[in-house]
Amino acid sequence: MSEENTPRIDRRSMLRTVGGLAAFFGLSGVGSAAPDREPGPKKDEILVGVSPSASDIDSAVESRIPSNAAIVHSNETLGYVAVEFPDASAQAKENFKENVLGGDNIEYAEDNETLETFLEPNDPQYSEQYAPQQVNCEGAWERTLGGSEVTISIVDQGIQYDHPNLEENMDDSVSDFGENFAGPGSDPYPVTVSEDHGTHVGGIAAGETDNEEGHAGISNCSMLSARALDESGGGSLSDIADAIQWSADQGADVINLSLGGGGFSQTLNTACEYAYNEGSLLVAAAGNDGTDTVSYPAAYDAVVAVSSLDSTESRSNFSNYGPEIELAAPGTNVLSTVNWDEYDTFSGTSMASPIVAGVAGLVLSEYPDLSNEELREHLQETAVDIGLPEDEQGYGRVDAANAVTTDPENGGDEPGNGECGGETNTASTEGRLSSGWWGNPSDSYSYELETADPCSATTTLEGPSDADFDLFLTLDGRTPSPGDYDESSSGSSATESITVDLDGDEELGILVERVDGSGTYELEIEERSS
Repeated sequence: MSEENTPRIDRRSMLRTVGGLAAFFGLSGVGSAAPDREPGPKKDEILVGVSPSASDIDSAVESRIPSNAAIVHSNETLGYVAVEFPDASAQAKENFKENVLGGDNIEYAEDNETLETFLEPNDPQYSEQYAPQQVNCEGAWERTLGGSEVTISIVDQGIQYDHPNLEENMDDSVSDFGENFAGPGSDPYPVTVSEDHGTHVGGIAAGETDNEEGHAGISNCSMLSARALDESGGGSLSDIADAIQWSADQGADVINLSLGGGGFSQTLNTACEYAYNEGSLLVAAAGNDGTDTVSYPAAYDAVVAVSSLDSTESRSNFSNYGPEIELAAPGTNVLSTVNWDEYDTFSGTSMASPIVAGVAGLVLSEYPDLSNEELREHLQETAVDIGLPEDEQGYGRVDAANAVTTDPENGGDEPGNGECGGETNTASTEGRLSSGWWGNPSDSYSYELETADPCSATTTLEGPSDADFDLFLTLDGRTPSPGDYDESSSGSSATESITVDLDGDEELGILVERVDGSGTYELEIEERSS
């Protein structure tokens, strides 16, 4: 092994409770609403959940509604009605919620809160993508670019479905490629120039790839636009719940929810459980507060909660985190489509969620018989540990190549688990990194494979207990840096380990970086045969 020093590189819009709803558009399983019902947020409505045993959901609620209120919307499939209280005081609405709970077949009463997009816009300064590369799409695309038989529904603002980099992937089995829950009519097309969020999110999950146009989306799966947020980026619980139900009823394989916030909602939870029970995989943004509280709907059990990473695979400073986080994906400065026929970079957990949704579409394109539960487990098992705490990365950073090339029929084991063969070769070396700001080097090594027909290699670093080290790895022999590597293992630990799949023609490039402390470390590489 040769040793050299390299310079150290320092590495280390949301739901708010302002009640609201949108209009009804004659959907299957969704009840009637007043014809003059306005789209968008509704601050004066209460959602009342009714038991499935009730013969008529409106009748179960009507007897307890005061004279100054009225049912303006109902959804028999999800079992709720929306009751409007024009110009009512907050106390009057609280009194109603208390009173209605005493009725037969009444399960809950809650404000019809407003959900908004998870978006932190960015200046359009970036001309290159990094997100598909970071989640290893290239390895997945060798197998599949994603098939039109897999459908991803984007519950969001409207999508510019005639965008030159989206139109070929829009699902033409549905009129207008979707449905409008947040305005008059059924066309989900954006209303204003600023209604960019849905087009951006859709372009991440299913913008056209390998078509000599614009950016590369994660998959070429079919896409539906379920417009549940209006041009301001706000949408009500009921609109979003109806859009989730509609998406599931259309047979959507994956439903992306780049929206959320606030507290637990029984209505929204019921919608998510309904869709999950219908076979859809739901993926949602964790929230952009930078706090340790995952927002709803991401925090529901039926939903995959996604945190955001930056280009160095650190948690984005805006990304929420917590025990509900299941997967991580790039969400900082992500390039995608925007209105009208344009491209821009946005940041937010809103951008991380559709990356996971797109990867899920790739997996289903390769393994169409997977159930949503099996798909969820497969994404977990093939995710890559990038050295972040579990509440920031969950099972790890989603990895398209691992997920597509790992056959779930073989147990869904994560690639490179070190169990692929009996023959092994082991090599080791030692190094020392000194302390002090100017004495803060990184050591790099190259390693050529020695095992016949190698299938995996595990690189393990052990250092003194009073020092922290990071480990970075490339598979083409180039010297890694903290911003340019194929795999990494980093954290507050003097012991780091990386396991990778091998085809036999790789050469490992290894970088040891000291984060804190000093001392001697040992590096060991163990190869296994197929």
